Amino acid sequence: MITAQAFSSIQAIKREAWNDCFPGSLEDWDYIMAVENAGIEGFEWRYLALFKGSDLIAAATAFTTSYRLDTTVQGIGKRFTEKLNRAVPGLMQLHLYAIGSPVTEQCTAGTASHIQPAQRPALLAQLLSLAQQDASRLGIGLIAVKDVSSNDDDWSQSCKAAGFQSMPSLPSAMLPVPFGSVDCYLGSLGKSTRKDLRRKLRSPGPRVEWRSAIDDVLPDIMRLYEASLARSDLQFERLPPAYFTGILRQLGDRALCVLYWLDDQLVAFNLVLINEHRLIDKFFGHDLELTREYSLYFRSWMVNVDYCIRNGIELYECGQAGYACKVRLGCSFQSNTLFFRHRNRLINNVLKLVKLFIRPDRHDPALAAAISEH
Repeated sequence: MITAQAFSSIQAIKREAWNDCFPGSLEDWDYIMAVENAGIEGFEWRYLALFKGSDLIAAATAFTTSYRLDTTVQGIGKRFTEKLNRAVPGLMQLHLYAIGSPVTEQCTAGTASHIQPAQRPALLAQLLSLAQQDASRLGIGLIAVKDVSSNDDDWSQSCKAAGFQSMPSLPSAMLPVPFGSVDCYLGSLGKSTRKDLRRKLRSPGPRVEWRSAIDDVLPDIMRLYEASLARSDLQFERLPPAYFTGILRQLGDRALCVLYWLDDQLVAFNLVLINEHRLIDKFFGHDLELTREYSLYFRSWMVNVDYCIRNGIELYECGQAGYACKVRLGCSFQSNTLFFRHRNRLINNVLKLVKLFIRPDRHDPALAAAISEH
C-alpha cells in the first residue's frame, strides 16, 4: 500500500533515499538542505513523498509564497503592471503553493531506482493529488507546477489530466561542450561574435580565483549580488548571505565560487555547481560600472567554458536570462512550461485571461525566439 506525506523539512527524509530518486543530480539532498538552512525570506518549504511500506518510491520539492503574477513580465509590460498594482494594491499578488523550487530551473519529480518507467505517471498523479490536499489544508487556492521540462511528457500529461492550465515559462540555456580547446569553441561561433570575443580577451582583465570558502569576502559578494539583483526584472527570490556560504559548505567539492579581482577590489563573482558531467551557473554578480570596460560577463563565460574543456565536462547549464547574448554564444534552449490551477473556478477563469498578457515571451523578442526554437 502506498502512503503519501508532506513534510516541512528535508531532514524528515533520509538523504540516501531522496538521492536514489534523483540520481546524478547536483541539486540533491545536500543542495536542498543548504537552501532550507539559508532561510530565504518569504518562502516556506514543503517536501512531497510517497512511501511503499517504509521505502521512499517518489518525491518532489514544493514551496509556498506570496506570488506576483507579473514576475516574468519585462519592459513596458512590467511598468504597466507596477502602476496597476500601485493603483489596486494586492491585485497582482496571490498566495501560491508550487511544486518545484525557486532556486532550481526545472521541476523534477523523482522515483526510486527500482521503479519501472511505466509506473511513473501514476506516481506523479499521486504527488499532484498530495500537493492539492496539502495546499487545501494550508488554505491556499493557487497551485502550480513550476518549470516542467518539455522532455518530461509524464509530468505534462499528469498536469493536464488534473485540469491544470499551461503557459510557457523561462527556457533553460545550455551549452554543449564537445570542444578540445577554447579556440575550437570560438571557431564554432559566428564570425562577428568570434572576432568580438577575441578582441575582448586580448585586453587586460581581472585576476581569477576559484574558492571553496568566501566568508572573508562575503560583504563584497553581497554588495555585488544586491547591485545585480536591482537590475533584474525576473528575479523571483532574494538570496541571503547564508545561501552562498551554505551551498559551498554543504556541497563540498561540488560547489565553487569564482572571484574576479582588479588589484584588491572584488568586481565580480560566479557561484557554480560542478560534477563530472555538468557545470551549473547558479549566480553571476558583477560591478556594472566595470562590466563593460573589462567585459566581465564574457570573461566569466570563457572561464567557465575553459573549465569545462579542461575537465572533460560536456554540458554547461547557464541560466534563464540574457537570451539574446546566449544565442550568439552558441547555446541551445530547453523549453519549460508552467502549469497552474486555482481551486476557485471564477479566479481560475480570470487567470486564463491574465496568462495571455503575462506570458514571458510576449515582452521579450529574444526570449520568444528561444522558446519557439525548441
